[in-house]
Amino acid sequence: MMARLVYALLLYLLLPAILLRLFLRGRKQPAYRAHVGERFGIYGRPPVARHGPLIWVHAVSVGETRAAQPLIEALQARWPDAKILLTGMTPTGRAAGAEVYGDRVIQTYLPYDLPDAVGRFLDHFSPSFGVLMETEIWPNLLAACARRKLPVALVNARLSARSARGYGRFAALTRPAFARLSAVAAQTAADAGRLAALGAPAVEVCGNLKFDVEPAAERRQLGESWRQALAGRAVWLAASTREGEEALLLDAWRSAPGDALLVLVPRHPQRFDEVAGLLAARGIASRRRSEGLPTADTRVWLGDSMGEMAAYYALADVAFIGGSLLPLGGQNLIESAACGCPVLVGPHTFNFLSATEDAIAAGAARRVADAPALVDQVQYLLQDARQLAAMRQACAEFAAAHRGATARTLRLIERCAAQAGC
Repeated sequence: MMARLVYALLLYLLLPAILLRLFLRGRKQPAYRAHVGERFGIYGRPPVARHGPLIWVHAVSVGETRAAQPLIEALQARWPDAKILLTGMTPTGRAAGAEVYGDRVIQTYLPYDLPDAVGRFLDHFSPSFGVLMETEIWPNLLAACARRKLPVALVNARLSARSARGYGRFAALTRPAFARLSAVAAQTAADAGRLAALGAPAVEVCGNLKFDVEPAAERRQLGESWRQALAGRAVWLAASTREGEEALLLDAWRSAPGDALLVLVPRHPQRFDEVAGLLAARGIASRRRSEGLPTADTRVWLGDSMGEMAAYYALADVAFIGGSLLPLGGQNLIESAACGCPVLVGPHTFNFLSATEDAIAAGAARRVADAPALVDQVQYLLQDARQLAAMRQACAEFAAAHRGATARTLRLIERCAAQAGC
């Protein structure tokens, strides 16, 4: 209790800095300045009228929002008279929610973990039960839910060894928060062990929901139309790259022989202009997705669009998954595999270690040591149609073998919801 009081006091003291950061982020992304009241549990509209349960699903940003799709569809099928409240923390996640779910869900920001803000949020919406995606542990929020006897499940949960050590250093604060969860659906046995060691109860291994996400057919068709327009030109994709990686990639790529096209898609949209500047500074012939298709002399096509990753994967012969050249933990390779696009990763994949190692073992992915080795492996694979075909087949088999997490997770949530009489 004392640890949570100190934590809450610290948050209140940091409020000016939090608001300043929100304002500064709004200079690059004006959407950060919209719906600010929601971040403090203040709403300019009355509660939504409903005749059935309100199921609250929290997905912090874009990846979690898209990963939640099969689960939200399963929840709507299981409780057809329920409304879904989808909360997030970022404008890009909110935009992804609007794109994926339209008006089938109610969207709002989850307030900062201030006691009064989370209290107003819960009082305003009065959810029947909650579902937190991946590893969203907020001590004041979970304490408020416990006081209201509101069951909350943590699903699609993953926790790297590094993150577990971080939570462990603040055990007086985090252990009671984990203990207040009603149930936990972990992605892997290793995740389950780490979560249980931190105090999470009723941990079950249910798999990764992202394997159950079907890439949008219209996006894949868009990628195929791009392939046809490029008339057989070899293409490789650098997907979800992070700060510092693009410079390494471009320095290794600009002197590589051949006319293969690099499609470069930064992870965060606020960095599109920055990466365009890196291309210009190196004198690399480039074009932006927003400007149209690449021309014959385009060396790098900058993917400055949102929601089109499945199209980029459908276009590419092979994809590098970013966040893994530098010690950032990597991004998820599952969507690439689901689209049948062979995968390359760097040495740092601790955020998605199990999925990455399984993909490598299945022959769907390969690991490289650094940017020059990545470029060498790309050129090697682009010249070997047989190996690329074998990796594409391995991708399909790998994705199919890991499906089913949605059904297992739904069974766990049903037991959790029974505590609320749903």
